[in-house]
Amino acid sequence: MADWFNSKQAAEQISALTSVWPRRFASAIGAVLVGLVALAFAFLADGAQHLFAGAAHQNVWIAALAPPLGLAAVVSLTRWLAPNTKGSGIPQVILAAREPEKGISSGLVSLRAAAAKLVLSVAALGVGASAGREGPTVQIGASLMAAVHRVFRVPFTPGVIIAGGAAGVSAAFNTPLAGVAFAIEELAAAYEQRLTVLVMAAVVIAGLVSLGLAGDYLYFGAVHGTLALQSAVTIAVLSGAVGGVCGGLFSRLLLLASARTSGALKLIRQRPVAWAALCGVVVAGLGLATGGATWGTGYEAARSMVEGNAGSPWFAPAKLAATLATAMSGVPGGIFAPSLATGAGIGDLMANFFPGEPRGPIVLLGMIAFFVGVVRAPLTGVVIVAEMTGARGLILPLFIAAIVADAAGAILCRERLYHGLAKRMQD
Repeated sequence: MADWFNSKQAAEQISALTSVWPRRFASAIGAVLVGLVALAFAFLADGAQHLFAGAAHQNVWIAALAPPLGLAAVVSLTRWLAPNTKGSGIPQVILAAREPEKGISSGLVSLRAAAAKLVLSVAALGVGASAGREGPTVQIGASLMAAVHRVFRVPFTPGVIIAGGAAGVSAAFNTPLAGVAFAIEELAAAYEQRLTVLVMAAVVIAGLVSLGLAGDYLYFGAVHGTLALQSAVTIAVLSGAVGGVCGGLFSRLLLLASARTSGALKLIRQRPVAWAALCGVVVAGLGLATGGATWGTGYEAARSMVEGNAGSPWFAPAKLAATLATAMSGVPGGIFAPSLATGAGIGDLMANFFPGEPRGPIVLLGMIAFFVGVVRAPLTGVVIVAEMTGARGLILPLFIAAIVADAAGAILCRERLYHGLAKRMQD
C-alpha cells in the first residue's frame, strides 16, 4: 500500500513538473522576443521621427502637408489591415486579458496585430504624429507572448497576456520595476490572480535584454539638484493640482471623442479618414508654430528641461493639443511619452514661479503630475519617473504630486482613461 501511494505521489510530481516547465520556458522565450522587438521598435521609431524632422526643417511644404496626408493614409491602412491596432494598444490588452481566446481570435493580440502595430506606429511618427511607442509596445508584447504560448501548445491565461504587456513597458522604457507596477495598477486592476511570478519573470527577462543590448541609460536624462523638504512639499502639491487638472481634462476630451453618441461626433466617425486629415492639419500647424517641438514623442525637449534648461512657455499647451489631436485621429500610437513630455513643459512653467529653486526637480514634479492625471496610475508614474531619471532622492515629493494629481484628475474625469477606452471598444 505504501509503495502504491509513493508511486502515485511521484507520478503526480512528475506530471506537475511536465506541465509547469513548458509554460515557464514559453514565458522566457516570449519575454526575450519582447525585449528584442521593443529595441527594434525603438530604433525604427527614433529613425522615423528624426527623418521627418530633418525633412520638415528643410522644406516647409513637407511640414505642412505630411501630417494631414500621412495621418489620413495611416488611418486608412489601419482600418484596412488591422482595425484593432488603432490608438494606444493598452485598452486592447485589457480586453484581451478578460477573455484570452477571444482576444486572439478577434485580433486584439496576435502576430498580425503586433506586426501591423509596429509598422503603422512607425509610419505615424514618420509623418509628425505626437505619439509614443510605449503603449503600442504593450500590445506588441502581449501579442508575442500569446503567440509563443500557442506555438509551444501551452495553455495560456489572462496572466500570460498581462505579463507580455508588462514586459513591453519594461523593455520600452528600460524600467523593469515600472513594468511590474504597470501590470498591477493598470492591466490587472480588475482581476484577482496569482500573477507575481509570471509577471516578474517576464519583466526581468525583457528588461535584461534591453539593458544588455542598449545599456543602462536614463530615458529622460539625469535630474540635477534637489529641493528642501518645505519647498518640495509646497511645489509638489501645486504641481500635482495643476498637472492633475490638465491631465484629467485631456482624458475627458479623449473619452468624449471616442464615445458612441449622436450629433457631430457621429458624423466624425462616419468620415474617419477625413477626420484624421483634419487632425493632421492641427498637428502640422502646431509643429510649424513651435519649430517642430511638438512632432514625435517630445523626448528631446523633455530631456533638456529635466536637465535644467528652460523651455518655451508654449511647449506644454502646444504638446497637449498636438497629442490630443493625434490620439483623436485614430492612428496607432501611444500617449505615455508625449504625456510625460507635456508634463515636463508644465513643470518648466511652474519653475518660473520658484526662481530660487533648481528647475530639474520641478520639471519632474510637473511630468509625473500630468502623466498621473491622464492615466490615473500614481504608483506606475512614480516608478517610471524615478527609474527614467535616477531621481530616487525625490521619491517623497513625487509621491505627493502623484497622489494630488490622481485626486485632481478624478474631479475632471472620474473614468480611468484606458479602461474607459476598452469599454468603448467593447460596446
